[in-house]
Amino acid sequence: MSRPIIDVLLVDDHPVVRDGISAMLSSVPHINVCGGATGGLEGVLLAQQLRPDVVVMDIGLPDINGLEATRQLSANQPEIRVVILTVYDNREYVLRAARVGARGYVVKNSPAADLLHAIESVYEGHFCFPPAHAALVLTELAELDADLTEDRSSGELSTRERQVLALIAGGLSNRDIADRLALSVRTVETHRQHVMNKLDIHSVAGLTKYSIAEGLTHLD
Repeated sequence: MSRPIIDVLLVDDHPVVRDGISAMLSSVPHINVCGGATGGLEGVLLAQQLRPDVVVMDIGLPDINGLEATRQLSANQPEIRVVILTVYDNREYVLRAARVGARGYVVKNSPAADLLHAIESVYEGHFCFPPAHAALVLTELAELDADLTEDRSSGELSTRERQVLALIAGGLSNRDIADRLALSVRTVETHRQHVMNKLDIHSVAGLTKYSIAEGLTHLD
């Protein structure tokens, strides 16, 4: 009996890495690489269009990082499973990934078979985290008051407001943000004012500092 086709979206800002992963996965008969994105925001928007089964997500991305992109996907498209594929191999990132909704986590220096296994596992409804962290992840997921899940004031922001905040922190003008999100400049200005009012922060420098502290922008 043939296996169901798994549609996979790749999100990585390094073309060589993304193309290599795409080539590897495309050699597997039941994997269909349906698209690729170079940034977190582009990945979120493309996932809305393509509706993949699985998103393979880097962490260190432009615009919004992979953890924030995963949080947005999990909130708005929970049927999509996210596998984090990253160079970060430590407890903190594994736990943060689990907390924002990732179903799997693979380090980039792992064998290719590990990524394929993670994609297949999360597609089937399982979690797939590094063995050294798996028990800790399950424990942390059960603790609703864990520090890693605290959104603090940013929890009051809508997904669109969080996107606008991240792009402001990235140095984009209102016009650039409007073009990126397919909104009018007036709508962006409204979102910007709402963000400032909710956070009680009224300077770009302050918003940038807050965005970095909250992990909305990339972590490097």
